[in-house]
Amino acid sequence: MSQFDLTEDQRAVFDAAFRYAEAELHPLLARMDDEDWYPDHLIAKLGADGYCGLTAPPALGGTGLDLMSAGPVAEAFGYWNLNASFIWGPHENLCLNNILRNGHDDQIARYIPDLCAGRTVGALGLTEPGAGSDALGSMALRAVRDGDDYVLTGRKMFISNGPVADVVLTYAKTDPGLGAKGISAFIVETDAPGFSVAQTLKKMGWRGCPTGELVFDAVRVPAANLLGVENGGVGIVMSGLDIERAFLGLPYIGAAQRCLDLSLDYAATRKQFGRPIGSFQMVQAQLAEMYTEIEAARTFAYRALAACDALSRGEGGRGAIHQLCASAVLFGADMIASVTDKAVQIHGGSGFVWETEVNRHYRNAKIASIGGGTSEVRRLIIAEELFRARGLRLH
Repeated sequence: MSQFDLTEDQRAVFDAAFRYAEAELHPLLARMDDEDWYPDHLIAKLGADGYCGLTAPPALGGTGLDLMSAGPVAEAFGYWNLNASFIWGPHENLCLNNILRNGHDDQIARYIPDLCAGRTVGALGLTEPGAGSDALGSMALRAVRDGDDYVLTGRKMFISNGPVADVVLTYAKTDPGLGAKGISAFIVETDAPGFSVAQTLKKMGWRGCPTGELVFDAVRVPAANLLGVENGGVGIVMSGLDIERAFLGLPYIGAAQRCLDLSLDYAATRKQFGRPIGSFQMVQAQLAEMYTEIEAARTFAYRALAACDALSRGEGGRGAIHQLCASAVLFGADMIASVTDKAVQIHGGSGFVWETEVNRHYRNAKIASIGGGTSEVRRLIIAEELFRARGLRLH
């Protein structure tokens, strides 16, 4: 499996994670997908085995890797169990890494060791029932200062790990009059009075990955749990989204590679008209296109991840990095849709059967064009940054 400019150490990280995922994650896939089963031991197991807190310093229980070195782990996990990787990814990247990048020393010391060890499960709460693509402008969750606390009231929707999380990095409006600039970030512990899960959603893909609607009914959050400064949440959101788009594209690279490998094996053994179907040029063309699409997406994804490593604390959310990460995930979403479609086509009738692995990947693929900002929003970001880079105004 060729990589984008990985060092020898990074390749060793990939090889170890690949063997680990084959042994520990792949056996979980069928039950997760068939029964929508959440393996509640997963984060604790990954933490105990050193796969949580990859970007956290060893002193806090982490591994001390940069994002570029952590990316191969995400790819390896996605190859063997994409569903499990999207329990791990929101915990590892959206919650843990965001707190690590934006928290003050006391917050980091209080939350990061347990997240690294897998003693607590993390999530990120941004999207709301009425605020998806316009997550910032239409945000309705309110946070009102009351003495030493903030009181949070409202709902979050489509939150990965939300129904099982112990800690949710949550965004709320602290000054509605400022619009998107009046948002703050809070570390919310889910055992707080007033917090509840309204529903766990049944999805066509990412089965076994608990996704739900969260209720904040006058939840009191200590002011000490304000991440960053009041009304400074938009910077945390946007820089976090850039890293999310770069990092969480890697599991899809792994899943696409798995589909190609399964399709090659099937094409070499499945016979029609007395010949393996891989001997027919139409099938060969599909396999060649799959390979080309995967390699292009892999190069793009690792380039974006390498750029994220160069971000200073609080940077991101606009400019070249914003454009690059949106482009990488846009291309990656188109790639996984195309590759899984071709994999099902090559497998024919068996690919249409629910239990086949290519079918599982086909159903998982759609969320790549929706989660973390839709493909339509990604295109808007890219175009806006192209105009901005040339000093051209459209308003």
